Amino acid sequence: MEHFPQTVSINMQPYGKNEAGSPAAAFSPTITASVQPQPSPNPQDFVLWSFFNAMFCNPFCLGFIALVFSIKARDRKIEKDLAAAGTYGMTAKHLNITALCLGILVTIMCIVLVVIYSNQYRHT
Repeated sequence: MEHFPQTVSINMQPYGKNEAGSPAAAFSPTITASVQPQPSPNPQDFVLWSFFNAMFCNPFCLGFIALVFSIKARDRKIEKDLAAAGTYGMTAKHLNITALCLGILVTIMCIVLVVIYSNQYRHT
């Protein structure tokens, strides 16, 4: 594993003569540049979303399973295993999406059924 930032030194010596026409100096300034790597984004763990789904939208226990994967992702992120954290985080994300969609669908179906049954009993 490389340690950052790395320092690169470049000696720039003039070629030939300078503007005044005299020969170039023997010593020239040294330019030092620091190379900074692109910061890798931390993988998301979706713990709050998973907790919400575990409490309120938990069809087929998908919210609870998403919470387990979210906690695993957070543990891996703390241990600096970003590849495993990303995998667990994406699994938690997909489970959360599925749980939320199913939870919304079941809620809408329940509301529709209540409205239909209440209209039937009101007209009889």
